[in-house]
Amino acid sequence: HSASKVTLALLDAAIDKDSKVQEQVRKSMLTLGKQQPDRVLAMCQDYLLKHPKLVVSHRVVILQTIELIAGCSIEEISSPRIKSIISLASEEMTRSKVIPDWQQAASNILVAVGNKHINDIMEEILSKFQPGVLPHFFVVQTLANLSDSNVYGMVPFLNAILGTMLPMLSMAKQDNMKWVFSSALCHFSDSILEYLANLDKAPDPTVRKDTFSTEICAAFDILFNNWLQSRESKLRLTVAEAVGSMCHLMSSDKLEEQIPKLIPAILSLYKKNNEHYIISKSLCQVLDASLSMGSRILETQLDNLLIVLHQQVSAPVDYNNPPTVKNHNEVLRCFSLLANSFPDRLVMFVLQKLENSNERSRMGSLSVLRHLINSTTSTMESKKLLILASIRQPMADQSNKVKKCVVQVISAMAHHGYLELEGGELLVRFIVQHCALPDTYQVTNEALRTICDNTLHLLTTTVGRLADVLWPKLLYYLTPPQYSNATTPLCKSLIVLGNKKKNNQEPSFNIDFKQEGRRHWCKVQLYRMLYVSRGHGMPSLALLQILSASIHPKTESLWEKEIPPLLAILEGMEIMSSFFFYIYLYGHFLYRCIGVTLQQCFNKEVVKKQLQEILLTARHNDAVEREGVAMGIGLCANSHLEGTLAKLDEFGKSDAFKKSPSIFNLLKDRNDVEVEKVKSTLILCYGQVALNAPPEKILNRIDQDILRCISKHFNTKVCFFCFLDQNMVSFHNLGALLGRLSPRCSDPHPAVRAAAMDCIYSLLYIQLRYEGFALDYKDEAVDSLLLLKDKLENPDYSVLYKTCSDLTKVHQAKRLPQQQLTTLVFMLFEGLVDSQTNCCRASSVILNTLLKNRGGGLQELVITCVSLVRVAVGQTVLILASQHLQTVINTLVNQPLPYDSWTCEMWMALGADPIVANQIIEMVMEKILIMAPYVEMKGPMLRGGTTKVATNQSLAVSHKTFTDISSSVDAEQTSMLYWKHIPPTWLCAADALRILLARAQLDEVMKRLDEDNAWDAMRELNTHITGITLLARAMAKHAGPRLPAIVECLCPSLNNIYECQRVTVTAFFSELLNHHVVTELMLIDVLMNNMMERISDPCCAVRMLSVRGLGNIAIGSPEKVNKYAKELLAAMSSGMEEKDDPGKLTANSFALLVKIKLYVDVTFTCFKPLVAGFLNCTHITLMLSIVLTQENDEIRCASIHLMGNLSKFGSGEPVFKDQIHNVLVSLLLHLVDPNPQVVKACKYAMRVCAPVVGSEQITTMFQNHLHDDKSLHYGEFINDLTKHLVRDTRMKTSIPAWLVVGKFASFQNGFGFCPFLFSVLLHKLFCISSIISVQQLCSSCCT
Repeated sequence: HSASKVTLALLDAAIDKDSKVQEQVRKSMLTLGKQQPDRVLAMCQDYLLKHPKLVVSHRVVILQTIELIAGCSIEEISSPRIKSIISLASEEMTRSKVIPDWQQAASNILVAVGNKHINDIMEEILSKFQPGVLPHFFVVQTLANLSDSNVYGMVPFLNAILGTMLPMLSMAKQDNMKWVFSSALCHFSDSILEYLANLDKAPDPTVRKDTFSTEICAAFDILFNNWLQSRESKLRLTVAEAVGSMCHLMSSDKLEEQIPKLIPAILSLYKKNNEHYIISKSLCQVLDASLSMGSRILETQLDNLLIVLHQQVSAPVDYNNPPTVKNHNEVLRCFSLLANSFPDRLVMFVLQKLENSNERSRMGSLSVLRHLINSTTSTMESKKLLILASIRQPMADQSNKVKKCVVQVISAMAHHGYLELEGGELLVRFIVQHCALPDTYQVTNEALRTICDNTLHLLTTTVGRLADVLWPKLLYYLTPPQYSNATTPLCKSLIVLGNKKKNNQEPSFNIDFKQEGRRHWCKVQLYRMLYVSRGHGMPSLALLQILSASIHPKTESLWEKEIPPLLAILEGMEIMSSFFFYIYLYGHFLYRCIGVTLQQCFNKEVVKKQLQEILLTARHNDAVEREGVAMGIGLCANSHLEGTLAKLDEFGKSDAFKKSPSIFNLLKDRNDVEVEKVKSTLILCYGQVALNAPPEKILNRIDQDILRCISKHFNTKVCFFCFLDQNMVSFHNLGALLGRLSPRCSDPHPAVRAAAMDCIYSLLYIQLRYEGFALDYKDEAVDSLLLLKDKLENPDYSVLYKTCSDLTKVHQAKRLPQQQLTTLVFMLFEGLVDSQTNCCRASSVILNTLLKNRGGGLQELVITCVSLVRVAVGQTVLILASQHLQTVINTLVNQPLPYDSWTCEMWMALGADPIVANQIIEMVMEKILIMAPYVEMKGPMLRGGTTKVATNQSLAVSHKTFTDISSSVDAEQTSMLYWKHIPPTWLCAADALRILLARAQLDEVMKRLDEDNAWDAMRELNTHITGITLLARAMAKHAGPRLPAIVECLCPSLNNIYECQRVTVTAFFSELLNHHVVTELMLIDVLMNNMMERISDPCCAVRMLSVRGLGNIAIGSPEKVNKYAKELLAAMSSGMEEKDDPGKLTANSFALLVKIKLYVDVTFTCFKPLVAGFLNCTHITLMLSIVLTQENDEIRCASIHLMGNLSKFGSGEPVFKDQIHNVLVSLLLHLVDPNPQVVKACKYAMRVCAPVVGSEQITTMFQNHLHDDKSLHYGEFINDLTKHLVRDTRMKTSIPAWLVVGKFASFQNGFGFCPFLFSVLLHKLFCISSIISVQQLCSSCCT
């Protein structure tokens, strides 16, 4: 009776015009309706019938309340009441003409009920949807909405509905009726397409597209030929949207017939409407349908189509206006569709548009180009060089907006291998140039510079394949003055690349600064890096530390000790004005810097003064400093040879070289310096001058200046012999030289062949001089080589090989010494793997001739020769692979399994070369993207079904790639191969992964995996996720630095078509979020975004793992919970609504909320609305009450914990108090749950929620008796609690008897112990209170 009064009062209060009051009335009515849905709905219905003249707003609130209750409690509403509600809503919806708010509310009731009772709904609506009579507007609208909300229920009715609707289309004269029919046809078409796309879930899998084609085609004719020409903009757009959806259901012939008229008609709508998104969406659907059925006529429309689409994509995009963004994306999707069918024409069109200097046009073209590079990778593969050439023109554009687009295109190109091609270096240079924009530029340029900084960092950290492109080439940009402002981003990128290569022990990490062309550059560059103004100090010093091993072997240990303190000092400093701040640290290294500085100085007096200061202040007794002084002076001589020699000559005549005590007065604090040390410095200086001075100037100075000055301090004869020792070459290397030159006599280039023969001729005459023959001696055998030289002009290789054989006989005739013969043999073995095929064959011919004639003296080399031949064969395959890699790999992969020893050796030979091995890995990765890991074959006849069987290629690439090749490549690079080979090849892939981890020397990871039996778990289907979790845990704990590259490789697999691969990668990412290392490595955003995307994955296991991973952030990175609070709550809510496998997902969803509640800051501004909405969400209460009856202990335990933890947010909230009352009886019953963890959770929840119950006695009782470590006398506890429930007047209305009876009904089928315990509870209440109806209690207990 009291509840009825409250309900009636609320219905009267709904007349209030305040929207907040109306909202509160709806919420309160919903709370009552959840408890007694039939009764509350009956009162709402009676109220409407008794008050037929209610104002519209009052009536709408009541109808909305009915919709809410029906939507939340549809299962508890009785069948008679359902039919009554349907009748009421139908009547309300069609009572008058069109009153949108009123009739929309009534229509929404029918849609809500239709999700469960579609047959009853259709019986009612179809009675008002009769042939020959134009239906009410909202009847058609309701049918459309039903097709969206209940696809599987509505599609079986649509054929009949379409048949009835077709004649009505010609009867519709008003625009609003045309609009609603068009909208309905659009919804119907989308529902049919969704139904057909998911036939495995559909109730009637026999439904086909042609079931609806006839009716759809007829409706299409009316909409396209008549209604699309309407003057009303809203109607035109709706018709266009419907036409686009209907195209997929039309027959191929009909659609092909309409394309010449349809596409121009849609394109013309762009000029008639300001809203373009719907038009682009419709056009995209038309193109998709046309291309799917292989339209031939579409190509005739291509030119006009591309022009209009380009105009649309060139339109400005306002990111504050979502429709413009959606339109831009739909237009790009149109380009993608066209690119797959007309790649050549489309690419040429876009590249031609790039030549247009108009800013908008060029930006639009660049947007399309970037989208095509990202979305149609295989199609654009053959266009890479053309695109690289065409991108240069917009790179020269002066508009910063265009440059921004160019940077975005370059970023896309980097991810797809463009920058590794010829011309890619120009794109890197473009990025660096704009990283160096000066500070004085306007804001737009600063923004462009920031974009380029970020892009360079992105390319460095995420595009692993660019490492060899950027390292060490980015170093070159540190030297030119125009790039000085880019020092910081360049250094940061080089630090990342250097650390990665150093950690992976890649050979390319070491840079040969002594290489020709790099020496001078290196010295200038290092000086510029030391001059650390404009805030470049810290990254410059950090980069120096990375480069230390390449600069000098001894700098590495020194700088690792000294640079970190300097970095600490610089952390708070902005400017360092002079590199002399470091002079006490770097000794002779900075003398070289001074030398480079003096090279650039054109004031001769300054140079002279500085040289004088260096020579006089140097510590000549320090060998390191002596060498540094010499290097500095030598570098200065490169530009100032005359002045440097003059200063050295002057220094050599000074008192410093006299043994008089007075000479030391010239050197401050150098009294212990000996004259000989000063002489050593001077000689070293002359040596460095000779080394660094320009060759054309120094040759004439060696005798008159250098040797003359040196002779004053050293014995002339000794000096002469030293000169001879450095400039004369002993001829013990004749065999090595002949071994190198002889195969060149068959080189493909005639000039090389002739030059090789001339060199051999000269070498043999030199050998004759060594043997003592006179200078004018002529040897017939050697002179015969001149005749052989003529034969080398013949391009016939058989002639060339014969000539090489004859040449070898001349070698032998000159009695080559035995030790020279051995060297010659080894050189020829090396020639067997020459990069030139002809030279390889020539080496074989020469070797055969040599062994045939002089093999008797090579007995001790037999074993070595056999081994070398075997290696040479492998090397030959390696050479072939370097030129024809695709063919070699295809040949080896297709060899029969298991591989024989020969094939294995070939794989091992390929794996020995890091460059080829990396190429093979990349090729294998590309193969895997298009290669099926398994095929489904029919099982045994008795068993039936299908069996997944691994393909030979998948087994080959997953095993041999690791066992024979992975030793030469990155562990991160090859790691993704494992994830690509999940069942049925995971047995082989697991073994391969084990080998990979061993070769990556991840010993701790291997140890943990072995201890946890993770390998066995990975190999079994039912424990595979557990195995992957253990793998991720071990990697996170013991191989953190490897994770960024691994995550980068694995991310694309999350979108793989193979469900098993998505499960594996999601399980790996899920466990990574359980560890703080992902935050330290800045991987948290990538992993969280991927987990959020997987929430909507078609696979239930993937969804479950994603929810688990999102919950793990509370353990791994609790400080990030507030940042992702909204997403985490949304994921939890989504998991609770799971239908496919609610058990695991619901448990993980509750576990997620339990975890994050500990870290969510309720004062967090963005989270406050979510908390309030969550507490007022009746869905959560309903879910909690349902899962409390679950047989799954884990779910029950998690849900009870959640109820307790929600008290953090809900204390003081009336709605939360109602929720506690609703589940209190359930908690009491579960105090004796068979599972001890559930009992412990119940005690915890009742203790923390006790203050919310509203009774001080009950609160005290819960706090005193419900402890985790104390046993509970259940009977006495229930007896005392029942007394408090009845005596406390505040509780008498909070826990009424009908709630208790209702709770009893919910436990009848759940647990065997509940009916008995509930009977005890009822007995206690019955004995103490008269509130409960005796009849009601008896009836419930009997059932």
